[in-house]
Amino acid sequence: MATKETPWLFRTYAGHSTAAASNALYRSNLAKGQTGLSVAFDLPTQTGYDSDHELARGEVGKVGVPVNHLGDMRALFRDIPLEQMNTSMTINATAPWLLALYIAVAEEQGAKVAALQGTVQNDIIKEYLSRGTYIAPPAPSLRMITDVAAYTQKHLPKWNPMNVCSYHLQEAGATPEQELAFALATACAVLDDLKGKVSAADFPNMVGRISFFVNAGIRFVTELCKMRAFVDLWDELCETRYGITEAKYRRFRYGVQVNSLGLTEQQPENNVYRILIEMLAVTLSKKARARAVQLPAWNEALGLPRPWDQQWSLRMQQILAYETDLLEYDDLFDGNPAIDRKVAALKDGARAELAQIDAMGGAVAAIDYMKGRLVEANAERIAKIESKETTVVGVNAWVETTQSPLTSGDGAIMTSDPHAEADQIDRLTTWRAARDKAAVQTALTALREAAKSGQNIMPASIAAAKAGVTTGEWGQMLRSAFGEYRAPTGVSRNPSNRTEGLEPIREAVQTLSAKLGRPLKFLVGKPGLDGHSNGAEQIAARARDCGMDIHYEGIRLTPIEIVTAAVAQNAHVIGLSILSGSHLPLIRDTLAQMREAGLSQTPLIVGGIIPEDDAQALRAMGVAAVYTPKDFELNRIMMDIVTLVDTRATAA
Repeated sequence: MATKETPWLFRTYAGHSTAAASNALYRSNLAKGQTGLSVAFDLPTQTGYDSDHELARGEVGKVGVPVNHLGDMRALFRDIPLEQMNTSMTINATAPWLLALYIAVAEEQGAKVAALQGTVQNDIIKEYLSRGTYIAPPAPSLRMITDVAAYTQKHLPKWNPMNVCSYHLQEAGATPEQELAFALATACAVLDDLKGKVSAADFPNMVGRISFFVNAGIRFVTELCKMRAFVDLWDELCETRYGITEAKYRRFRYGVQVNSLGLTEQQPENNVYRILIEMLAVTLSKKARARAVQLPAWNEALGLPRPWDQQWSLRMQQILAYETDLLEYDDLFDGNPAIDRKVAALKDGARAELAQIDAMGGAVAAIDYMKGRLVEANAERIAKIESKETTVVGVNAWVETTQSPLTSGDGAIMTSDPHAEADQIDRLTTWRAARDKAAVQTALTALREAAKSGQNIMPASIAAAKAGVTTGEWGQMLRSAFGEYRAPTGVSRNPSNRTEGLEPIREAVQTLSAKLGRPLKFLVGKPGLDGHSNGAEQIAARARDCGMDIHYEGIRLTPIEIVTAAVAQNAHVIGLSILSGSHLPLIRDTLAQMREAGLSQTPLIVGGIIPEDDAQALRAMGVAAVYTPKDFELNRIMMDIVTLVDTRATAA
């Protein structure tokens, strides 16, 4: 029996409404035994917009905390000594900015900056593939990732400057082999670029500071083997590709949040078991044990979890770490032939995928290819659930249920403060009015010069933070320096080879198209800042395969841009996907724009994580149909669309 290990870091991913409210939640969670912080930022903050920007409307404080300036960051960490804290910030495109604000607050607290410990995710490549919170094009984005890494090497030696995030790759449908390969390809792209920014002597240490943030799904044995494969492949790459000889620099260090994609709206109490099983995949194997674990709440498919729900997930970790004898033993799976075979197969598949990406010029050059592969893999996953080849308890099998007492009654789901957005904007206005405008302009000019000249972006960002520059001003300066960018959608115009169950729908689409005098035109849109595009992509791809004429431009559109496109495309039906909780204000705006544009008779359908009360409100506004995660049968949705358009056309 080995000496009992110290447990991994216990975290919950948290942040909402305002910096002050989030600060209270953090201090409460730390008092309950949480040992590290994991900060969730709202979508405007993630995408470099201030809370009063047009695109931020309805998004402020919804999926995380809004941080517009140094004052917000002060409030977020008030009475939390940063020198003693290990803080993970899930931030990518704006990682240099949020780290700059964090450093500025730490200095105000009197902390030694060199003593700060934590992580900025800072993985912009996965934003083009799965999450969508990018700001700049790929090349300058890669440059800023390595700017942060080089800066931390010199000034924050205990900080992890990048957290390669395969979590969202699995959420977007990646197979285990794709998750392994795409994440490792991202790490290689970063390290290849970083070589020119740090000395040869410092480079091994920087390799050792790269960490990973992974996903653990429900296929327990496969996920456990995937993590063992990650350990082996990373060690292999470090030695053969980068010549790293010291074992301490080749350690695969990772944190994990278990799979949210598999959390079900139906019978949500079953998610407790799913979360536990998925956690075991990343904790049982000592060789591949996570360094930090954060668990979703059982009811996240329904809406925002309450503090009690987050506490329940935290207690799950604590019971495993402190009540069981897991940490007293060496690796339980070494020498297991079944495990060894599966690990070997995963490594072979990942190496083949990695070789394909390398042949295309690396991760940045292969973004289109990787995006397409993810959309295809996710389509296959959904098709298997529809056909019942994959069993999901309570969804496509054993659907009979007794209503859970945990989901009934007022307060079963926490709602964000409806006044938080107005309050945030008021404080932002006050902040702008009180600062030294000349100092702000000087800082922004220096930031633009740094961006254009190739200087490290961090010193100018820290100076801007201290001068009172806002998140939106920082983001806009980078957009002006680097240009705007729209990532690929992964949805080609050519139908796939999928045929199962589609023939009756194709016939119905052809019949209706003949009646309309042209192909049924379906415009799919993503209003607001929500970058979770998986649902929109799958709806667009299935509609394309059914013979509809699809128009899908991707993410981050305003209601007026969507309606303008609908007019230009002469769309028969509009479908909007919103998963950030901002559906009510965004749909209200869209319907108003549609009326103004003369599209009152064009049916609008909406999909997202939408509580039934909100769904009723949307239907009362004039939305023709509302779909939530429980509506997993895409073929049924396709027939609904055909019927809806046919009915409207007949009535007209």
